Amino acid sequence: MLLRSPGLLLLLLSGLRAATQEKEVRAMVGSTVELKCIYPEENSFDLNDLYVYWQISGSNTVVTYYLPKNSSAGHENNHYKNRAHLSLDSMKQGDFSLSLQNVTPQDAQKFNCLVFRESLQLGKILEMEVSLHVAANYSLPVISTPSSESRDPELTFTCRSTNGYPRPNVYWINETDNSPLDKALQNDTVSLNSQGLYDVVSILRIPWTPNMNVGCCVENVLLHQNLTGRSQTERSSGTEGRITETPDSLQKEDNVVIFITLALLLVSVIVAVVIYMGKSKCPHRNYTGAQAATVVCELTDHT
Repeated sequence: MLLRSPGLLLLLLSGLRAATQEKEVRAMVGSTVELKCIYPEENSFDLNDLYVYWQISGSNTVVTYYLPKNSSAGHENNHYKNRAHLSLDSMKQGDFSLSLQNVTPQDAQKFNCLVFRESLQLGKILEMEVSLHVAANYSLPVISTPSSESRDPELTFTCRSTNGYPRPNVYWINETDNSPLDKALQNDTVSLNSQGLYDVVSILRIPWTPNMNVGCCVENVLLHQNLTGRSQTERSSGTEGRITETPDSLQKEDNVVIFITLALLLVSVIVAVVIYMGKSKCPHRNYTGAQAATVVCELTDHT
C-alpha cells in the first residue's frame, strides 16, 4: 500500500531510528545553504520508488519531502514553505540534499534526512542528521565617551553593536597596555531585535583617570571574529572663564575696520580735490629772474 500522507509516514518512522550519520554546516543569515544527504554508493533511483523526508530532529516539524506520483505538495511547515527544495534530477543519482534559501536565525536547528524505497517494503536506505549553525556579522562597536568638561569622579563609556548572531561575548580593555578590564565594571544588555538578531549595549564605569583610552570588544565565537571599537577621553584644564570670540563678534570687528578705512580714503580724496581746484585758479604765466621769486598765487573767494 502506498503512503500518501506525511503524517502516516511520521508514525512509521518513529520506530525506525537507527545509527545516524551526523554533519555540521555553517551559514550566514540571508544566504542559501545546502544540507548534504547523499547515498554512499553510486546508484540510480526511480523516483516512483522513493520516499524522501526532511524534518527537524526530535519534532514533527516538516521541512520538505518527496512522495511518488506528485502526492507530496502542501504539507511543509510555513516557516520553510517556498524556501526548502529538493532536486528531482539529483535524487535520481542518489543525492537527496536539501537546499535552504534565505537562512534565518530560527533555522539554527538539527535537520534529519530519511530515504525509503517502496520496493523494499519501505525499507530505510539512508538516514543523516545535519546540524545547521547560523551566524551574522555584528556591526563595528561604537563607543560614546564622557564629556571632557565632566567633573564626575568616575568615567562612563557606552558601547553599542547591532544585528549579529549568535549571542556575543563583550569585554573591555585598557588600550594603554592591552590589559582586560574587570568584568564587574561593565553592565551588558543583549536583546533580540525584530529581525531575530542580537543588539548589545555595554556600559563601563571606571574611576577617573586622565587621558584614558579604552577598547570595547564584541566577539562572535561561531565566526571566530572579534570586533573592537576604540575611544579616548581627557579631562580639560585651565579653560574655565575663557571668553571665546564668536563668528558674529569677529564679523562686527571687521566691519568697523572697513568703515574707518573707507572714511580715511574719502577724506584723502576730498583734500586732493580741494588742492587741485585751488591750483587751477592761478593764471599761467612765464616769469624769469627775480619775478619768479615774488610771484604769489592768492586763493581768494569773492562772493
